[in-house]
Amino acid sequence: MQTAYRAHHSTETAVLKVLGDILRAVESGDLAALALLDLSAAFDTVDHVTWLQRLRISYGLGGRVHDWFQSYLSGRFQFVCCGGSSLTPTKLICGVPQGSVFGPILFLLYTADLLQLVHVHGLEPHLYADDTQIDVSATPHLVWNFRTVFPSVSAM
Repeated sequence: MQTAYRAHHSTETAVLKVLGDILRAVESGDLAALALLDLSAAFDTVDHVTWLQRLRISYGLGGRVHDWFQSYLSGRFQFVCCGGSSLTPTKLICGVPQGSVFGPILFLLYTADLLQLVHVHGLEPHLYADDTQIDVSATPHLVWNFRTVFPSVSAM
């Protein structure tokens, strides 16, 4: 359900998909809810150690492939330069190289488990780059057991 970085997909197709899901729910008499997740500076937050573990655990990648990914991410530094002066370079322990073709793919692999988590709870995710929309619909007759969901709230 990722519409970014794919041929013939855009922000327009992302909006149409989510709007279509909501309209179908409403037209069938269901209630609809939408949660919007915007992962600020998402590409900068990819933890290298966690990402490398995910490659091994979620995708079964080890050996030379794992070593190649590790070498791609390790040994990177950044610094600020202004008016001929620059600060001391700092080693990067998180983030994927931006501006590369590979950066978005690394991010998608890093967040792929989010989709499984959302699906386990019966929700419908839709992704566009670093933004995630989760929509859910339910019949108005659905009765929640508030004592189970909110044990600290007394029944009315």
